[in-house]
Amino acid sequence: MNEAAIPKHIGFILDGNRRWAVENGLPKLVGHKKGYENLKTIADECFSRGISIVSTYIFSTENWNRELEEVNYLMDLALKLFKKDLNELMDKDIRVVVSGSREKLSEKIIEAIDSTVSKTANNKKGTINICFNYGGQSEIADAVAKIIESKADASQITTELIRNNLYQPELPPVDYIIRTSGEKRLSNFLLWDSAYAELEFVSAHWPAFSSQDLDLALAEYANRKRRFGK
Repeated sequence: MNEAAIPKHIGFILDGNRRWAVENGLPKLVGHKKGYENLKTIADECFSRGISIVSTYIFSTENWNRELEEVNYLMDLALKLFKKDLNELMDKDIRVVVSGSREKLSEKIIEAIDSTVSKTANNKKGTINICFNYGGQSEIADAVAKIIESKADASQITTELIRNNLYQPELPPVDYIIRTSGEKRLSNFLLWDSAYAELEFVSAHWPAFSSQDLDLALAEYANRKRRFGK
């Protein structure tokens, strides 16, 4: 696959963890654990294929409405990612950034996020953007609030200014979004930066999404012609 055909920035909507568990006769929470493990595998596969940035939707602002046991379990997995996996991230030379609100997050998780972001800031192999407690509409609203706080004049409001006030303005717009488990919607994921993203919806549940599935999706991307409105 030639370099031009590889997305620089790929986004994953990790859907189907619970359905995978039910179909395999396992408790639903086990599906989240398997999904967490597969995230690390697929991120590594992406970086090995020359993809520079992987954005992954691990917890949305709407996910707080799930059962308390499930929310607590997802918070524990997030803490493991941000704290216990730090050495692994350093060994792999992976930079971590986090997109999302800090509202409702525990101090323990916030401290772990800050530590991981800081310690991995100079890593070079690839960047993983963890969309955690994230909502695309909230991101845009927060950007507008920052602009208002800066006392910008109405005549200064441009798409570039809004983009520069998003959670991670240094990251380029997403090129390719893959959603697993057969659902065909964005579910509030990277709304601003997906304006010209290519979309792919695959039937495999996220815990079962394999390197072969990734290669098939990348082959599909390579065959598309991105016109950007032209």
